[in-house]
Amino acid sequence: MKNLIIVRHAKSSWEVPLHDKDRPLIKKGVQDAHLVSTHCLGWIPKTYLIWSSTAERASETALIFAQNLSYPIESILFKDELYTFDEKQLEQTVKSCENSFDSVILFGHNEAITNFVNKFGDVYIDNVPTSGFVSLQFDVTNWNEIAKGKINKMIFPKDLK
Repeated sequence: MKNLIIVRHAKSSWEVPLHDKDRPLIKKGVQDAHLVSTHCLGWIPKTYLIWSSTAERASETALIFAQNLSYPIESILFKDELYTFDEKQLEQTVKSCENSFDSVILFGHNEAITNFVNKFGDVYIDNVPTSGFVSLQFDVTNWNEIAKGKINKMIFPKDLK
């Protein structure tokens, strides 16, 4: 059994003229990341890896979740290949996970996240919002064999307010 939790980065700023990869979270994004991360505790496996895009907004979101999940921040794996908006590249990265790990929490970007969730989940989601949490389960023993899975839980900020 493989468990994949996908979290879309929290809301970021477009107001400062920065490269896309360098955009930081805004106050609302920080608040929403804390809100979702404190409400997902019952859906987190006992052991897991955290993978994050190297983009500032995804990294900051991963750090907030790690803090609230008591996960050592030095154990977060920051991966350039997760800075993608393409679900096929996201799929390749997920399928490359070592099979010795059964659970991964991944922080990334739309449209890759929404398209990935709709391809591999059993519930259609129009749009995974910023700070959105989607837990998927796959009945396989190898990551490279994931196919249609089951969505166990979705937590979106608007549902908690």
